[in-house]
Amino acid sequence: MLSRAVTLGIHGIEAKVVEIEVDIVKGLPGFTIVGLPDSTIRESRERIRSAIENSGFEFPPKNYIVNLAPAGFKKQGANFDLPIAVSILHSTGMIEADPGTVPMIGELSLSGTVKPVKGVISMAITLHRQGYKSLMVPYENRDEASAIDTLKIFPVKDIKEALQVLEGGGVEYHSSQLIRERHPSPPDFSDIRGQETARRAVEIAAAGHHNILLYGSPGSGKTMLAKRIPSILPPLSKEQAIETTMIHSVGGKLNGTSGLLTTPPFRSPHHTSSDVALTGGGQVPSVGEISLSHNGVLFMDEFLQFKSNVIQALRQPLEDRIITVSRAMGSFQFPADFMLIAATNPCYCGYIFDSDISCSCPSWSIKRFFQKIAGPILDRIDIEILVNRVDYKKLLKNTEYEDSNSIRERVILARSIQEKRFRSSETKYNSRMTAEEIKRFCSLSKDSETLLELAAKRMNLTARSFYKIIMVSRTIADLEGGGNIDKNHILEALSYKNLSKNYNI
Repeated sequence: MLSRAVTLGIHGIEAKVVEIEVDIVKGLPGFTIVGLPDSTIRESRERIRSAIENSGFEFPPKNYIVNLAPAGFKKQGANFDLPIAVSILHSTGMIEADPGTVPMIGELSLSGTVKPVKGVISMAITLHRQGYKSLMVPYENRDEASAIDTLKIFPVKDIKEALQVLEGGGVEYHSSQLIRERHPSPPDFSDIRGQETARRAVEIAAAGHHNILLYGSPGSGKTMLAKRIPSILPPLSKEQAIETTMIHSVGGKLNGTSGLLTTPPFRSPHHTSSDVALTGGGQVPSVGEISLSHNGVLFMDEFLQFKSNVIQALRQPLEDRIITVSRAMGSFQFPADFMLIAATNPCYCGYIFDSDISCSCPSWSIKRFFQKIAGPILDRIDIEILVNRVDYKKLLKNTEYEDSNSIRERVILARSIQEKRFRSSETKYNSRMTAEEIKRFCSLSKDSETLLELAAKRMNLTARSFYKIIMVSRTIADLEGGGNIDKNHILEALSYKNLSKNYNI
């Protein structure tokens, strides 16, 4: 008997509907799976056989043919186990319920229990778009799937519960808390002593989603500042939360027991990471650290310790906010709209700008160190801020510094101004304005325009850096209530583009 079931496969970060066909044909006993399965799916034959027998059913010695349609894209993962097993039970006549009535996903253990899989929210979104009304998922994936509230979600723990759903006896799942926090509270800005200039620069960066470079002596507090940035970012919108959760689900970064990601992700890859680990890829391309930080922060500590090809790999996503990975099996596009936070020592010893400790680096090594970041990458960084070491007397004082909640209120206000400004555009932040939007929303007074032109000539700014100074000025004005850009805003923005000047190169 020919049996059919509906399931889904992951392709990039999207999901595609897959029809599973099981037929028993003449010939010696066998179990063949066709339709571009990967090794995980081919190995599922033994898992499925044991799962069926350990669930109290027989697995007759027949010649089974399993087809995964359409055959035009590579199928990967263990989420096909459950629909294949149920289709076999139907094709052998051991169950009467039609496996095609409810789309299903799930990996099987040898005992017949259903284990969680990756990419469930992507699958739920695809089913919603194609007009399906229900989805059977592993019990651990129930909260993730229920984020798409137009679908009836039926969580199951084993094959027997899956059969109950097909027979109409399943229990629909309703999440009591659809959106929930997934991360512990980040450290607070009140812990940081001094660093007023750096704190201000970080606030501006968060308000306008600007890329920022923190450089200074070892132990000056660059990493402390960076790790507190998530505490001043506003929560994700519902649309952003779904998109971010989808990426992390496909990347296998969810534990499967919670709902949507509601806080902006904060990713911090080690400086020994490869370009593939950062951008994504592999034989079957998957997301990398850049895509995992989409709608959030990518923190690259010891920035100049990363290999040159890794740093240069940032150029396309910083400009286009997507990553295109091409392989023999096709091209994949991964989202990459992130805020880059880079932190580095300014030279090999780290003390070139230190007022107390002399730099021991020869001039040629300083120039070589600087050139690793100079050029296209530095052009794509909006704010460059020198982080000096804090005097020990400030560290010992019991002075109370502004906490993250107060800073976040100002950031949210500035973001709301940007939201109104760009409500009829795809742009979300000041840092993402097009040339046309800069002309429209960043009109300058005569004094401001003259100042900016003079600075551009003296600092030898590229067109990209010139526009970035205007964007940062716009954010500074938004933090003050969204008025016009004046001379003071331009001066402050220019002070955050000082790396080349400090090096005097």
